[in-house]
Amino acid sequence: MKTYRYPKIPAGEITPKPLFLARRKFMQTAGGAALAALLPPPLWAAGGFGELKKSEFGAGEELTPLKSVTGYNNFYEFGTGKDDPAARAGSLKTRPWSIAVEGAVKKPKTFDIDQILTMAPLEERIYRLRCVEAWSMVIPWIGFPLAELVKRAEPTGNAKYVEFVSLHDPQQMPGQKSPVLEWPYREGLRIDEAMHPLTLLTVGLYGDVLPPQNGAPVRIVVPWKYGFKSAKSIVAIRFLEQQPTTSWMLAGPQEYGFYANVNPEVDHPRWSQAKERRIGEFLKRKTLMFNGYAEQVAPLYAGMDLARYF
Repeated sequence: MKTYRYPKIPAGEITPKPLFLARRKFMQTAGGAALAALLPPPLWAAGGFGELKKSEFGAGEELTPLKSVTGYNNFYEFGTGKDDPAARAGSLKTRPWSIAVEGAVKKPKTFDIDQILTMAPLEERIYRLRCVEAWSMVIPWIGFPLAELVKRAEPTGNAKYVEFVSLHDPQQMPGQKSPVLEWPYREGLRIDEAMHPLTLLTVGLYGDVLPPQNGAPVRIVVPWKYGFKSAKSIVAIRFLEQQPTTSWMLAGPQEYGFYANVNPEVDHPRWSQAKERRIGEFLKRKTLMFNGYAEQVAPLYAGMDLARYF
């Protein structure tokens, strides 16, 4: 495995810039060091993203270059081209930002992004990302298990599924002016999938905050499923009794199922899923069952017909 070294970035750049600047401005106007001493330690004072736990996942695989991670991806809110997100996501305003946690829970609450950033220790997870289009990457994400947020909401016994709703604002997301999908973007998981330790509530990559084109300021990453299951720029997390209908299920129910587990034995109706092209490589490689995370997640689907529940 190629050793990843954290970039030497000044504290003010490692910390989410709006958070860093807002705190600095507050401390300046509040009257200096005496008052500052009364404040809780800011994220950057504790080392910020520089003190992340390393991941046990991804050993032996070379990271996809940052330029490719941020310059080649799908985010239809900004267009259907692979380079559209990088070219057009500058219009996305990530502060202020809040996420409503609602539905079948005992403690519904709206969290602002600073509460999310300090909800649990941040860690680095190096995950494979497998797109349903048969290309893949290896990305060092930053976040914490989604289960930490789920526990705080205290789901009721009726909560069987979790729905993720992305921002709907065509002024900030010009791709939403196209009817290519029904907006806002919606995705979903079973609650046991949402609670699985691999499911990551994600706020950064490559040692820095999430770039707008990669789903800023907060998204999920579910590494054993095709990439479209990992909703970006989330504004609501809803706990439901019934399975939600996702945006891609509405767009192509014969092509995009609710589960969307990476499975080389179940082809997309229009192409094979047996192999994938790792970005930066010339030859295709075999796709692994559950994207290589079968040991961790296969028990979730014991006894299921994975061709029927694709």
